[in-house]
Amino acid sequence: MIKVIVGGFVGGALLFIWQFLSWTMLDMHRPQQEYTPNQDTILTFLSSQINGDGAFFLPTVSKNASQADAQKLMETSIGKPWAQVFYHTQMKNNMVMNMVRGYSINIVIVFVFIFLMGKIQENNFKTVFFSALGVGLIVFFNSPYTIHIWYETFDVWAHFLDAMLSWALVGIWLGWWLNRGK
Repeated sequence: MIKVIVGGFVGGALLFIWQFLSWTMLDMHRPQQEYTPNQDTILTFLSSQINGDGAFFLPTVSKNASQADAQKLMETSIGKPWAQVFYHTQMKNNMVMNMVRGYSINIVIVFVFIFLMGKIQENNFKTVFFSALGVGLIVFFNSPYTIHIWYETFDVWAHFLDAMLSWALVGIWLGWWLNRGK
């Protein structure tokens, strides 16, 4: 039981530390968060046009539009600018709570991984390590890459490195920790 608890907390910390480095010191996600000197003008304009928090895809049709209207908009939009807007009416300072939630969910994720590894008969360093890399691929392909296919995100390779390197660290740690003394 100690192996599971220590493995989960340390593995969760490894995921968390990599995420922290990736988004802060290494600034790998900068392409998805670029600066524009027009930000004040844009925010003022958005505030005058949007009434509440929401995510918007531009251009699009209303929920009640016909399929013909949607098709017409699609055809007339080809080759023209488009945007996604994630709008919030106010910025909140909830860094501490977000970090606690992030670390907590990382621990849960690693506990689930340890549980699954415990069900494998041939559980050794190599199995745990390559299984962790497999989880990294699943994490990347399931969300960041699938979103990139449709919305052409600018930091897809940063997400790939996040998934693979963080899960490689977890795989190295757990491969050693769970199999030591065997």
